[in-house]
Amino acid sequence: MHFTQREQQALRDAGVDQDTIEAASDAVVEATDDAAAELEAFFDGRETVYSDMDIAHSSSEIQEHTVEYCDLFTHADDIRGYLRFDTWGVPVEGGRVLSEEKVELSLGPTVHGRVRFAADEDAL
Repeated sequence: MHFTQREQQALRDAGVDQDTIEAASDAVVEATDDAAAELEAFFDGRETVYSDMDIAHSSSEIQEHTVEYCDLFTHADDIRGYLRFDTWGVPVEGGRVLSEEKVELSLGPTVHGRVRFAADEDAL
């Protein structure tokens, strides 16, 4: 169940029946699974992507990355996983598809921020 016990109780107190709560929870899980699949598909087969990642020793606003893989998993409404570049990688702690040519990931330790990735520099 996506909703916490307190959220479920609040929904029941507001008059929402259990079947509706379960259907809404299932819809959240399905949407999260779909989003993770779309994010993985964005990186799959792309050798190079561009980002607005803030890199300490770079004077450029746009970074170029060689992608090895993006491996994501889901739990309820959480998207987690790992994005591996040619020489380093970073944990993924969430994300969303912005368009066919652009996605945004919340990256974990070493980056600690939201980063947009695009198939083309002009899309950033």
